[in-house]
Amino acid sequence: MAEQIITKDTTIEELIEIVPASVKYLMEKGIRCIVCGEPIWGTLEEAAQEKGFSDADIEGFVKDLNYLYEHRDEYKENEPDKKIDVDKLDLNK
Repeated sequence: MAEQIITKDTTIEELIEIVPASVKYLMEKGIRCIVCGEPIWGTLEEAAQEKGFSDADIEGFVKDLNYLYEHRDEYKENEPDKKIDVDKLDLNK
């Protein structure tokens, strides 16, 4: 895996800019990062902790989101019906 671009300290606003598909990914995890069209402020870690996710869960999100960053051409935000099923992602590449 390449150097991590996304960390638990990445702000939600920055995350959305770097990986637009992260909006869909986080929503599937139960973390809403857009409210009324405005991004939620704070970091990925803070947003996940507010929803009760553990440190291990957050580490998993970081790994998944870095994978989505590395494969961003495959997961475009303009494909609203394409679910991001991270269970099927091959994170060992």
